[in-house]
Amino acid sequence: MSGETQPVAVLTREPLHHVAAEAAPSEEPDPEPAPPMRRALKSRLPKNPFLRWGLYVLAFLVAWPIVGTLIYAVVPPPITNIMILRALSGNGIDKQWVSLDDMSPWLARAVISSEDARFCEHNGVDWIELQGVIDDAMDDGEAPTRGASTIAMQTAKNLFLWDGRLAIRKLIEIPLAMWIDLIWSKRRTIEVYLNIVEWAPGVYGAEAAARHHFRKPAKKLTKKEAALLAAVLPNPLRRNAGKPSKGVRAVANRILIRMTGMGPYLTCLAR
Repeated sequence: MSGETQPVAVLTREPLHHVAAEAAPSEEPDPEPAPPMRRALKSRLPKNPFLRWGLYVLAFLVAWPIVGTLIYAVVPPPITNIMILRALSGNGIDKQWVSLDDMSPWLARAVISSEDARFCEHNGVDWIELQGVIDDAMDDGEAPTRGASTIAMQTAKNLFLWDGRLAIRKLIEIPLAMWIDLIWSKRRTIEVYLNIVEWAPGVYGAEAAARHHFRKPAKKLTKKEAALLAAVLPNPLRRNAGKPSKGVRAVANRILIRMTGMGPYLTCLAR
């Protein structure tokens, strides 16, 4: 079959470097697109840097009380908003953290008797007392003359908020107090409160207060001294537990009477 035509192989003359260039992967891969959620968030932020940073600050102010409550469930608060505000106004900061076990048991009893008699029963907010304040205000047509702040609400104010009678602060206090009551035990709540509350200008916490007013540690406070300290809490900048006025002594005597029957209402403080 020599007459049959044989197939001929056709060779291309395309340069080898062209083939290599087509086969080789790119040394610089295309950047991955940002996730859709991140792109959406970034597009919604204001382009003005001042507004953007304002939003960041606002987000921090909202998140910090929530996160701070979780942290302070196990860590002593190093400082509070009230301490900072008082320091800016010229007062010093005299404080020393001690555990509830290192305080006289009379102190917690006196403060609860004076400030929050239903401390062990409510969820951070005394709705019965709060309703009474609202009813009094509606009946009189004037601002209420008594408060309904619980120890959890006062703790929230001292830690994260500010002093004063603005209604907006009260509205913020209520959910924060309920959050604190949800995360902390009652024992932890009173322990933190007694360590951060102000008992004289620039004097914070039971230990500093006991040494400032009575020249002794908080563990050695007597029942009467505990009542005197509780009596100054509504206005520690003007009232003096170590040198009590006639009015302060009268308030302390009423607290002493209340303390007598408070035992059954303090079971939440037991370990």
